[in-house]
Amino acid sequence: MARMNDVGGTQGFGVIDTTDDTEPFRADWEARVVGLYNTLRAQGLFNTNEFRDAIESMPPAEYLAASYYERWFTAICTLLERKGVIGAGELDD
Repeated sequence: MARMNDVGGTQGFGVIDTTDDTEPFRADWEARVVGLYNTLRAQGLFNTNEFRDAIESMPPAEYLAASYYERWFTAICTLLERKGVIGAGELDD
């Protein structure tokens, strides 16, 4: 069964913006998410495959509604719960 992110060959998503951004991030929080990812991964909390799986296992509607770095943040939160670093729902507030 294909996951939501596996959209190869699918039509109807609109035109892809191919212009280059001059800045790597659109907001400060995005850079912080990348920093958090790099730190937690370097500490061995999760690996790249686990991270990718956490993104790909997002519910389809949530996946499609999220931006690139929102997906990263969701995956990090999911992995923190899976690994027992935080309790289930602890970040919901």
